[in-house]
Order: sequence, then structure tokens, then C-alpha cells
Amino acid sequence: KMTSVISDQFRMLLHRKFKSTTKLLSVRKLKVCNAPLYSEVAYVTPTGPGFPQQGKEEYVGLGLKLWHRRCFSTSHSVWGVFGGKDGDQKQQTLEDVARLIKHNEYRRIVVMAGAGISTPSGIPDFRSPGSGLYDNLQQYDIPYPEAIFEINYFHHNPKPFFALAKELYPGNYKPNYAHYFIRLLHDKGLLHRIYTQNIDGLERLAGIPSTKLVEAHGTFATATCTVCRTSYPGEDLRADILESKVPKCPTCKGVIKPDVVFFGEELPQCFFLYLTDFPVADLLVVMGTSLEVEPFASLAGAVRNSVPRVLINRDLVGPFVYRAPRHNDVLELGDVVSGVERFADKLGWKEELNKLIAVETGKLKINKKEE
Repeated sequence: KMTSVISDQFRMLLHRKFKSTTKLLSVRKLKVCNAPLYSEVAYVTPTGPGFPQQGKEEYVGLGLKLWHRRCFSTSHSVWGVFGGKDGDQKQQTLEDVARLIKHNEYRRIVVMAGAGISTPSGIPDFRSPGSGLYDNLQQYDIPYPEAIFEINYFHHNPKPFFALAKELYPGNYKPNYAHYFIRLLHDKGLLHRIYTQNIDGLERLAGIPSTKLVEAHGTFATATCTVCRTSYPGEDLRADILESKVPKCPTCKGVIKPDVVFFGEELPQCFFLYLTDFPVADLLVVMGTSLEVEPFASLAGAVRNSVPRVLINRDLVGPFVYRAPRHNDVLELGDVVSGVERFADKLGWKEELNKLIAVETGKLKINKKEE
């Protein structure tokens, strides 16, 4: 059923674009984070030996690659083409979603996560006056807090960023219930991918493998010299950062910057896995994010209309606010960890999740002692 719907709509898009029903697109694929990503297109006839034999997921990804530059917004986008009408269907609940997960109806779950899943771990907000971190950064006389993540300011004065990096460096904080819930999704073979805005590395620390993780705003796990572009493991910078030193490249003496995305920099290649991940997702879980920073925010509108979206958040955000509610939008508003606990309870996973947390927390304590 899905194959015919996608095929018809895809041909319709091509007809509008190229005024021809005898053309289709083939594509050369790259491997990015062990998953296919489409790099360029060429025209071929729709039948015969040149006809591309990709599966339905790849047709969707190809269509999105073709159209995302012009159409990628939550209000006027190609995403809606692949969904049906909402109609007068019964409003879905968290119990409904949990029941369908238990019945193996959802097996390609995509998670979007923001700072709201990390603040329960004690990570401070450097933008909040009165916090120790904010006060500490004022000694550098920064014009405004966000300047720390502006690449031009970093080239002028990298010290404020590295003061922040020392505080946020992976290992200083521990994953919490929300991180381990996502880990359990992976352990059960249900996690298709997690897209996180966080740079704290808590998803990695919780045991989510890098192949399942898209750190949309970058990572401390790797680093690059700002002058000669030599790449380094993030661990090579650890000693300097924790000793409040600016890491320097041994080759050219340039500043080595962790691969955290600054304003004005390109997103990591892995981010563009959304081209294939969101069209095939059968459930989207959004937790702990304001959905204000683009292009990450637009991903919440990227799944098919028929796909349920669970929002576990303090407030309504993004498309959950400015678009008409869908019958399959499930809203769990309030404390994020409490919302995740309710979800785990309805899934019947609380005991299993608590055991996982106990085991993994014990491992982290052992590793900390060994350091």
C-alpha cells in the first residue's frame, strides 16, 4: 500500500518539476555514518535496465533530497505529501502508543532530544544570570552569552569557550532516566535513530552507539585544528581543557577546536540522515526541546502525517503550537523525567529500566575511580 502511494506522489512531484512523466531520477549513494545518503541525481527512463531499483524508503529519501532546499519548512513542505487526512479519528493517548509498541507495531522509533533531558543531570545553563557558570564566564568580558558559540568571536578569543568546555566536558555529569530510556529503546531493537541538540555526550555515556546517534550540534568526541584542519580524537584535548589551557596543534600551533557546531558553521554530515530516517519512521518521540533552533526544529514536522508524535516536554513547542493538532499527537506536558517515567510505566518497563540504570551507574563509578 505504502509503495503505491509514495510512487504515485513521487511521480506527481517529478511531473510538476520536469513537465514529463517519462523521467525518473537515479542517484549515487554515499555512506554517511553507515547509512545511505544521496549525493547527486541524473535522469533516466522509468523502465528498462536504467530504471533505479531502490526500495520505497529510498524513493522517499530521494524525493526529499530533490525538494528539501526549496520546500523544507514546517508550513510549506514536501513532507505532507506522504501523509493522509486527519479526519475525525479518535485522539491517540500515551496508553495507545505504549500498547502498539508492545504489540510490535512500532519498530523504527526516531527520538528528538534537547537540553531538557540534560538539565536533570545538573548541567547548568550558561545563559542564566546567577548560575556559577554564567558568573565565571563574565570575567572574560563577553559581549553576550551566545558569543561563545560564534566562530568569529572564537577566533578572536577562544578562552570563554574552553572555560565552558571545562564545565560541560563529558564525564563531569551522568546520564539520567531519560537517557537510559532511549538506551533501552535501542537494547530492545526499537530505536531507529536519536537526533540530539546536546553537546554534553550523555547519550554516548548512557551506552547509545554512535551509529544510532546524530549529534546535530556537534560533539566533543572529535576535534579539528582551526588552521591546518588536522583531525584529533577528543580525548587528546582532555588534559588541556581540564587544566584551563587552550589546546594547540602540535603541527602548526593553531587552536584545536572540538567539533561542536558554532553559529556560521556547517552541520555535521550525519545530520542529513534525516533524508532517509524520518520518511521511514513509524513513531517520533520529541523530548526536552524548545524547537527554536533551525534546521533541527523543522524535523518535528518531517514524519508522515500518519506517524504518531509523542511530545514529552515542559511546554507546547514548534508544530505542536502553530499547526492544527493531529489525532495522533500525544502530549505529555510537565517535568520531562516524570513524563518519561509515565511512558516507561505504561510500557511495563520500569523495573527493567531501573535495573539498567543501576548497572550502568555502577560501571561509571568504577571507571571514575580508575581515572
